[in-house]
Formats: sequence, C-alpha cells, structure tokens
Amino acid sequence: MLKYAVGQSVPRTEDPRLLKGRGQYVDDFNMPFQVHAVMVRSTHAHATIKSINSTAALAAPGVMTVLTGSDCEADGLGFVAGPNVHKRRDGSDMYRPPRPAITSDRVRHVGQIIAMVIADTVNAAKDAADLVDVEYETLPINVVGVKARESDAIWPSCTDNESFYYQAGNAEAAEAGLAKSANVFKQKFIISRIHANTMEPRGALGFFDPGENIYTIHAGIQRPYAIRANLARNFFKVPENKVRIITGDMGGSFGMKGALYPEIPLVAWASKRVGRPVKWRCDRSEGLMADDHARDNVTEAELGFDADGRMTALRVKTTANLGAYMAFRGMGPPTGNIGTLAGPYNMPAAHVAVSGVFTNTSPLSAYRGAGRPEAAYVIERMMDIAARGMGIDPAELRRRNFIPPEAMPYKTALTFTYDCGEFAALFDMALDHSDYKGLADRKAKSKADGKLRGVGLSTTIEVASAPQTGETVEVRFNASGTVTILAGSTNHGQGHETVYKQILCGQLGIEPEDIRVLEGDTERLSFGTGTGGSRSATLGGSAVLMAADKVIKKAKQLAAHMMETAAEDIAFEDGNFTVAGTDKSMNLKDVARAAFDPTKLPKGMEPGLYEIATFVPEKANFPNGCHVVEVEITPETGEMKIDRYTAVDDCGVELNPLLVKGQVHGGIVQGAGQAFLEYMVYDEDSGQLLTGSFMDYCMPRADNFCNFEIEDRPVPTKTNPIGSKGVGESGTVGALAAVMNAINDALHPLGITHLEMPTTAERIWKAIEVSKAA
Repeated sequence: MLKYAVGQSVPRTEDPRLLKGRGQYVDDFNMPFQVHAVMVRSTHAHATIKSINSTAALAAPGVMTVLTGSDCEADGLGFVAGPNVHKRRDGSDMYRPPRPAITSDRVRHVGQIIAMVIADTVNAAKDAADLVDVEYETLPINVVGVKARESDAIWPSCTDNESFYYQAGNAEAAEAGLAKSANVFKQKFIISRIHANTMEPRGALGFFDPGENIYTIHAGIQRPYAIRANLARNFFKVPENKVRIITGDMGGSFGMKGALYPEIPLVAWASKRVGRPVKWRCDRSEGLMADDHARDNVTEAELGFDADGRMTALRVKTTANLGAYMAFRGMGPPTGNIGTLAGPYNMPAAHVAVSGVFTNTSPLSAYRGAGRPEAAYVIERMMDIAARGMGIDPAELRRRNFIPPEAMPYKTALTFTYDCGEFAALFDMALDHSDYKGLADRKAKSKADGKLRGVGLSTTIEVASAPQTGETVEVRFNASGTVTILAGSTNHGQGHETVYKQILCGQLGIEPEDIRVLEGDTERLSFGTGTGGSRSATLGGSAVLMAADKVIKKAKQLAAHMMETAAEDIAFEDGNFTVAGTDKSMNLKDVARAAFDPTKLPKGMEPGLYEIATFVPEKANFPNGCHVVEVEITPETGEMKIDRYTAVDDCGVELNPLLVKGQVHGGIVQGAGQAFLEYMVYDEDSGQLLTGSFMDYCMPRADNFCNFEIEDRPVPTKTNPIGSKGVGESGTVGALAAVMNAINDALHPLGITHLEMPTTAERIWKAIEVSKAA
C-alpha cells in the first residue's frame, strides 16, 4: 500500500490511455448531425465596418447560415464580461470596454470576429468564409504599449487608452530609502509578448437542447464553474443551471485556456439558431492570431543599497499592454503577482505603479506564472546589475539580503506575507549542486576555446493557492465498494488523477484500481473552481483529504455497529477497522458495501457512503527556489548553448516527486524559451501579426537544452493540511531570470551591460559586433 501514498514517485495513471490515443480532447467530442463553424476575422487592426455582405457565402454549397453582430444584438445576447477591481488615476472605476462576441461596428485588432459561417463541413464553411465581403474604413493604429497614452483613442470613452493605474507599497518610504542609499541602480526592461502554443489548439462544441432549454458546451477551459456563472449571468442571461460545461482532457493550457473567449458561447448560441450541434476547431495559424497573448510590458526599476550592500528600497514603474480588450482575467498578470518583486529579500521599502493600457493587438491574459516570471526577472536582473556595479559576487549579494527563517512570518514591503522558508540554506544547496566554486575554471576553459561562458542565478519566491477561492471534491463510494472522486479542478497535464488517488489510497488504504477520478463537468459536482495559479495539488488535494476523513468518521460508526462495540473503541489503519484489544476487524470495502444495505445500518444513519468537502485556505503559501544556469556563447555566430542547469525548489510536501520534477522541467523550458527564442511581433505601421506561424514564431526544442539537475529542499507549510505548496509555475518563474542573467554575464567582458529578450543568435551577434566597433 505504501506504493500509492503521498510522497511516492509513482507514474501517472492517466498516461496509458492518453498515449494509446484514448483520451477525450475537445476535437474528440462529436455529436450526431453536428455542423461546423468557421470565424470570419478582421484583416485590419483598427477600422470602422461600413458593410458586411454575406449573399455569396449564403449561396455556397453546404452553408446553413452566416451570423453577424446584428444577429447577436437581435437575440439579446450580452457581452464577454469580467470583473472590475482596479481604479483609474482620478479614482474612478477602471475602464473595461464591452467585448461583443461578434463585433458589428468597429474592429480593434487583427483577428477579431466579424461573422460566423455555419456549414455541413469544415471545408464548406472555410470556402464560404472567403466569400463574406466586408467593407472597412481604416483608422489610426498603435500596437506599442508605451505609446498608448499619447496615441489616438481606441475607445472614444477612454481618451488616454489607460484602463487602470494600480499602485502597491509605500511611495514615500521608497523615495526616502532611495534618497539615503549609497548606491542606486536603474534599468529599463522590455518584457516580450509571447504565446502559449498549447499542443491542442482551442475548440468548442455547443449544443442547445430545446426540450430543457439547456446550453451544453464541450471546451478546454481551466475554470468551467466561473465561466458557466459568467455566461449564464452576462451572456445568455439565463439561470446558471441552464448552462453546462464539460472540459474533458486538455492538451495543455498554461493559463491561455483560462480565459473566456467569444467562440465558447457562440457555438452554443449558433446551435440554438440552426437546431443542430455546432463545432468549431481553431487552426494553428488562427490561434496565433486570435488566442490571448501574454507578458508584453515595459518596466523601469530602481534598486538602492547601503554601503554594505544591503537593500534600502525598490521603485518600479510598469506599462502593461492589455491589448484591444480586457481579457476575462487580463488584469491579473500585471498586478496580481507584483509581490514577487520583493523576492526572498529583506527589503525595507518598495513601491510599484502599473499602468494598464489598450493597443490594437490581441488581448493579454494569463500564461504560466501570470506575472510572477516578469516580476522575478526584474528583481533578479537588478540584483546582478547591482552586484556588478558594487563589485560584489552575485551570490554573496543575495546571501547578504536573504530573510532569515526566524523572521517568519515576514510581511514584505509589497503585498505578500511569507509563512515559511529557508532561503539561505536552499541557496547554498543549489550552489553546491551546481559546483559554483568551479565556475572560474570553466570560464577559463571556455575562453581558451574561443567562447564566452556566463552564469546566471535566480532566487525567487511566488504565491500560490490564494485564499479568495477554494476547491471542492466529492468522494463517492458505490454499492460494490469502489470509489469515484469528483473534483472541481481541471486537468491539463499536471497529473491530478494520480495525485488524488495517492492521497485517497494513503488515507483509506484502498487500491488505486478501485478509484476513478472525474473532473471538469459542471453538472457532476455541485461546485468547483478549476485549475490555475499552482493551486490544485494544495486545494484539491486538501479537499480529498478532508472528504476522506469524513468517510472514515461515518464508516467507523457503521463498523462499530456491525462489530457491536463503541465507535471510540474502533481503530482505523491501512484500510481496516479493528476493535481495540480484540481480533475483530472489518475491511473498508466491506463496510462500504454494508453502507448501502439499510438493514445493516444503526438507527438514524442514512444509507450510502459519499462525502463532499471544500477546502478554502485562510492564507496563501509561497513556493520558492534557486536556479543556477551556465551558458556558452560562440562570438563568431552568436550561438548560445545552455551547458549546465541546476534547480532546487521548496514546494513543501511533495505529493509525487516524479510529477514535481516533470512540472519543473516543463516550466524551465517555457521560461528559457521566452528568454532566447519566443517573441510575438506586430508590424507597427499596419498592426499585422508578423509571427503568424511556426515558420516565424520560434519554439524551443529538446536540443536547445542540456540535462537538468532537479533537487528539492522542502519546508512544509501550515497553510493547508497536507503541507504542500504549488509547483506548477516554479520552473518558469526561476528560468526566465536565470537564463537572462547567464547570457548577460557571458557578454559582460565585451562591455555589453544589458541585452533584452529574446536573446536570439542574431541579437547576440549584432551586440558583439557593435561592442567590437566601440
């Protein structure tokens, strides 16, 4: 039984069916008599729609209808909405423009939906979409965030293009701290726009049942319960029990599928219109244009130190590009995780100001880390710049400023209060495993070979499992004694099924083969939240643990009744109930079977054995870690190779160390990919997307990386009953900063003080050539 318990590195139980092609992804959902949708999308970044002529499209073979924004208005549909939680500079509510599912008057970014063609086949719908004739009158455009406030208004009622102005920390204290600092370092950072590029593109299948007036939507969505509530209230304007969302398996998301996209309600609405199920599947090039993008901000940072190299204050100003519309969760990344800027450091004062602005680009949403990698990059890059400026080893500068364990809980100068962490000890472990002491010899060897070697450190901390939301789980036995776990979380590759089984097996002493895990169906479980922000193992796992305890409590009463003793005399261990001091015992499976037989129950006990638990944390937890990266650069070509990579993480109690390592591996690749390859580019004159395919948008591959040495040094948290912290985003948070620091360290001997991302071979080569000329 020990094999399937918390802490064991058991393989994922979901992998066999997925590897054999037996998963149920969005495109695997089909219904009888379904038809297909293709979106007609804007070819302009900003224009007035003068007219839409769909006559030729309607006459095309196989076409059932062409739906436009006027049809949405005629049916009384609402907007794709989201919360307003911030303010503008004058104290008024933030500006969140109404986002129609299909626009009818004006387009504001390339790829916005203008019409929806429904046909018998996908190809027929595509052919007809080409026949929809749209007359435009172009308008001025701007795709650059830092130019937004001085550009022509994208929204007439938002003349400065600024949605919100958010501040955190203490401006006066930060100003005073910088004024008295012996050393102040300043740097501007351009954090590039990127795309999630999930293995499975987006898609949706909608069906309206006229008998029960219910909209059913199959779609890859991270938070089906929140999106169901939003669609029912704001879009369809129906009771919540009239909307059902089913997610199934998901081929990756990384936050991108956490958004509410127009296509999701459109397929269900179109089904009501045509009387048949409607399916839409996003092409790869369509997704690059129409999916929510990520990151894209410009930050100016100032970091002060006293004469001994100890922090005095931090001041940060950020312009965050929101795109043309505020995405469902678009305000989260620029503001929700700025506490990561404080790092694991004893920082006396800090102030951050974020300006969220509109441009003629696709909306910005969450992507793995959702603001954490950006914040970690800024503070960790500043630490290296400061170390260089003061002539202090980057490792030593960090060590001088770590928060000691005895200071916990520690309220930072920004928004976080850390509950636990042993930052210096974890840091030393990472340096030891990376052979930091031998760096000088390796640099000398690279120099002898005509190459440049650099090292990059990052010591980062992030927040997970925010207390605003919880997670719900039902542990449901049936009459045969087997179990179904119904969870409000959604799985898009993390291994929830395996981890939930481990927790339940460890608590109840049952076999994993007797457990089935179901997620992502709003009609199977009364309530849930979903996945995102490194929360599922902590919140969902804690809910499984709580539900299991409830099962044990009831089962003890029944076992005591059947063995004719008091419940307090019953002990439960490894799946067996025993009477203290006797040889009487019963297996949990036998007790579960008896629970469904009314003749065997004590008076007043209801039949069945099924318990629901919802875990809502009172406090967040704070995963942290250290990454040490060494890169080698060939000056003649600018080619960069990651030569050594060490990461040590504290994610609290590791429910499954094998899965933890897998999460860190994937996160590293995504963080490093942004550092040296990935970049979404718009033409500044036309607003056209220049990186509209994998011919232009470069994705990292296995041969871009070396072997990763992944270690752990857990400090269990008391913020939840299993002692776990999140790990899903740790790799990305640490990697972006560490890789960028390593590349800049390698280039520093040539007089190159700071190179912006992505550090492609061409950019590195050009920087080296400029340095030679200088």
